[in-house]
Amino acid sequence: MTNILIINGHPNKESFNHAIAAAYRNGALKTGASISQINISELSFNPNLAYGYTKRMDLEPDLLKSLEKIKAADHLVWIHPVWWGGMPAVMKGFIDRLFLPGLTYQYRENSIWWDKLLVGKTARIITTMDQPAWYYRFFYGNPSIRQLKKSTLEFCGVRPVKVSTIGIIKTASPEQRQKWLDKIQLLGEKQK
Repeated sequence: MTNILIINGHPNKESFNHAIAAAYRNGALKTGASISQINISELSFNPNLAYGYTKRMDLEPDLLKSLEKIKAADHLVWIHPVWWGGMPAVMKGFIDRLFLPGLTYQYRENSIWWDKLLVGKTARIITTMDQPAWYYRFFYGNPSIRQLKKSTLEFCGVRPVKVSTIGIIKTASPEQRQKWLDKIQLLGEKQK
């Protein structure tokens, strides 16, 4: 049985991102997968890495539970909107506080290299935006996607990381939104 973890980075429970998370979950449930979810905005933690990497902050209970879920998962599904080219601040803070040396990767002594502690996991990034995906890619270079995929997940050993972009959200009809949700549900059924 596949263990799937859905991580929703949108702070608004009324957002389309929450509908996307539900659609993926519904699809994955049809396969008998074990599914857990983290809605980052519901967690109680300080998103600020107050000391940078010079001093370790204690992880709050919600972050410890989140780390357990990440380590137990076979497949991670990250859902977030693109805001100012990036991800919401609370999601960035979640990553800053959890993806740390000794937890998700480990630098080798006297070396520039590191060990990837999340090897064996796969991921899907589903991101929404108010611009065409091609525009975000060609004019901006996919900054939030590159950051999450390359600089975080693959850095820690998660591979492959697949990406789905959804937009333009603000002008989408209810019918278009439903088509997107149907596609996301199929992704859940395929556990991709």
